[in-house]
Amino acid sequence: MPNPRAEYSPIHHRPTLKLPDNARLAVWPVVNVEEWDINSPMARTVLPSPQGVPTLPDIPNYSWFDYGLRVGFWRMKSVLDRHGIRATLSVNAAVCGHYPQVISETVASGWEMLGHGFIQRVMNLEEDERDVIRRSMETIEAAAGKKPRGWMGPGLGETFETPDLLAEEGIEYVCDWVNDDQPYYMKVRRGTLVSIPYTVELNDIPIHIVQHHRSRELMDRAIDAFDTLYREGAESARVMCVSTHPYITGAAHRIRYYDELWRYIKGHPGVWFCTGSEILDWYVAQAGRPVS
Repeated sequence: MPNPRAEYSPIHHRPTLKLPDNARLAVWPVVNVEEWDINSPMARTVLPSPQGVPTLPDIPNYSWFDYGLRVGFWRMKSVLDRHGIRATLSVNAAVCGHYPQVISETVASGWEMLGHGFIQRVMNLEEDERDVIRRSMETIEAAAGKKPRGWMGPGLGETFETPDLLAEEGIEYVCDWVNDDQPYYMKVRRGTLVSIPYTVELNDIPIHIVQHHRSRELMDRAIDAFDTLYREGAESARVMCVSTHPYITGAAHRIRYYDELWRYIKGHPGVWFCTGSEILDWYVAQAGRPVS
């Protein structure tokens, strides 16, 4: 079965896209802030259970995640602030009530809020998907003062109905589909929904937690990807997302490479650091609205 949400479109057969101020590349930093339920199995683990027997509460893995919000997030935000970079905060709505300083200080820094479910649990396990989407957006809006325009499913999880529900609930862009270097309109039953290029290649979970690479690997891959996309972007715009999590990239042995990555990228002219909504608005202005 072909992709049910998009027509096949070879990237070199498309109309040329031009970024603001003649930039070549849109660079989109995403920081994922999640809330894990201490009463449930952890969303992911860094330490196996003793004797291979799952335990609840899973204290070592829960506290590994909790370190990210107590320490790692603030270490990462300090790096981004020094470089003058506004990130997009992909956030579980439950974070708004339990970690309010994360929301208030990122809003004050001009970051964008991106809906990421209510708690870190895939949509496929939710009994009422529409309610989760609606409740998540309302909770983030109440805490941040503005309704998010975009959505990323926990674990990038979707059901076959998710894009339709997102569009019907007024969400304008989604990040679950990691199949392009440019935005595109998705097929939905009503309204419009734009897919914005997220990443599992420049993402600290697969790099460090699944593949177990050294601390500098995200930086090395991101620099190599940047060089390619920057070259290609001279002909038609590209989007480069860097996806990170505070309990991973915010670790003391990785943070220097996060800093060095942004220093490298900022050393090049023609780079547009942007949020998801800024990419959305630029793309809609370039491509126009699809004919219904």
